[in-house]
Amino acid sequence: MLTCYRTRKRIGAYLDGALDRAQAESAARHLATCTACQREAAGLREMRALLQQALSPVGTVREPDWTAFWPGIVRGIEEAKRRVPVQGRRRAWLRPRWALGGALVAAFLVSMMLWTSAPPPPAVEAPVVVNSANSDYPGASLMVYHTPERDMTVVWVFGVDD
Repeated sequence: MLTCYRTRKRIGAYLDGALDRAQAESAARHLATCTACQREAAGLREMRALLQQALSPVGTVREPDWTAFWPGIVRGIEEAKRRVPVQGRRRAWLRPRWALGGALVAAFLVSMMLWTSAPPPPAVEAPVVVNSANSDYPGASLMVYHTPERDMTVVWVFGVDD
């Protein structure tokens, strides 16, 4: 089993004649007795034969004929030159509409960006009722703030000194 493993690793080099004398003799002795390694070697020989056949001068492909290449390129350019004005005239009436439509879309997008980026208007709260009152202190003044919707009253006292 170990001999098969070692020999299978060396079969390609053995068939190429790349092994030294002792390794080549060992591989040849093993190949003479082992049918599994003989099948491996036969497969490699067949693959080598197919590759040589594919790369042999008999199976070479002719060089492509380039004589009509450049005239074909020139002919294609000339035909394109003749087609452009006709095609341009047919679609010329669409261009102002596309430009106007693009300008309208751009103006709409800019106005939407400006409108959405503006800060929201301040929230209007209920009116505040301000009253003044007199106190027993001659230099003091009172201010009373009250909103009708909320149950809260603020009283400020000014001018009271201790």
